[in-house]
Amino acid sequence: MLIRIICVLILAISGLFVSLAHAEIYRYVDENGRIVYSSEKPPSSESVIRVTIRENSVSSMESYDEAGSKDVVMYSASWCGVCKEAKAYFEDQGIDYNEYDIDKDPQGRREYTQLGGRGVPIILVGGQRMDGFSKARFQRLYSAEN
Repeated sequence: MLIRIICVLILAISGLFVSLAHAEIYRYVDENGRIVYSSEKPPSSESVIRVTIRENSVSSMESYDEAGSKDVVMYSASWCGVCKEAKAYFEDQGIDYNEYDIDKDPQGRREYTQLGGRGVPIILVGGQRMDGFSKARFQRLYSAEN
């Protein structure tokens, strides 16, 4: 009888961990017009899209919205020279991107932490992650996605 109770407790506890591992991610436009990715459901449900994340490896994640589009997202800091170089390159090349300053944007900081960030920039291009910035490497990732 005791073994049966222990087994039931172990199954119940493991079920809690499985449900935590499958948290939902939402994509929406905030009141400032920025695209936001969050694990917290936004206050209004209009124009909210549930995002599916498929983890491929330690350094790569596939992210698609329900329409199947892929985005360029950069986690940066205002003091970061490499971040400024990446932004200038994106603007020169006409590449649309969403930027989150991890020092000024609490949600951006949370997402950066969830990604295991240890430095900036972290650039996500659809299913690929780049730590730091290299024009050649970014172009390979971006060309492969578009």
